Amino acid sequence: MLAYRHAFHAGNHADVLKHLVLVAVLRHMAAKEKGFRVVDTHAGAGGYSLEGRYAQKRHEHEDGIGRLWERDDLPEAVADYVAQVRLFNSGGALKQYPGSPAFAQLLLRPQDQLRLFELHPTDHKILASYLGEQPGCEVKMADGFDSLKGQLPPPTRRGVVLIDPPYELKTDYVRTLAALREALTRFPECVVIIWLPQLQLLEARQLPNRLKATADAQAKKGWLLARLTVADADERGFGMLGSSVFVANPPHTLLPMLKTTLPWLAKALAQTQGVHAVEHAGG
Repeated sequence: MLAYRHAFHAGNHADVLKHLVLVAVLRHMAAKEKGFRVVDTHAGAGGYSLEGRYAQKRHEHEDGIGRLWERDDLPEAVADYVAQVRLFNSGGALKQYPGSPAFAQLLLRPQDQLRLFELHPTDHKILASYLGEQPGCEVKMADGFDSLKGQLPPPTRRGVVLIDPPYELKTDYVRTLAALREALTRFPECVVIIWLPQLQLLEARQLPNRLKATADAQAKKGWLLARLTVADADERGFGMLGSSVFVANPPHTLLPMLKTTLPWLAKALAQTQGVHAVEHAGG
């Protein structure tokens, strides 16, 4: 797990989907004056250079945020997401990509809280130097899965949890499911966002249905699953074909946004025949 560095993948198609949903959820949460807490279990470094050696090794951002950067026909939700990336670049050229903590920091208000967990020592050091002194923000070098129990429910009874492990270890699939159960047991109204890779692995194929079953039993407002497929498997049948975002207790604004936005995004980011799907079960 500690070998994983998100800098190789920053700004790719999976980040676009994940952060599009995150921005939409945080916008909805901020529509009410009462504060809320955001917990990021795998926070990473907080921001990434797209000109550095990690990003330049694979150039994954070119088929993600890079395809959206110069377009003037973006749907409203995509435009909002891209606007946050522009703010992170101070309105200039696309040189940096914000991680989830940066998106949250850009959108949160003084009454909101940000709790960030990262185990990789280098990424934690970067994250702490970036956000560690920000008001309302705590950065901890700790296991985000294990730390959930101490963060929920927040005093305001309003919260968002983001869970996006690298899934390099098969135990991440088991721990992600356990984390959803933990979060909803402690706080059944919590909005839980889980990013999922679209792989041929059995564990990757099984996890969405297991998350749905858990949310059916525990989430007060149901669940939503958005899937975006942009690539074909390689000649051996492997590779990441796309990704999904599962949301327990989704805001009522999220489903209509995704139903209109995902078809556009599938065409914009497709490296082959783009495919999208949105499933939903109300509570």
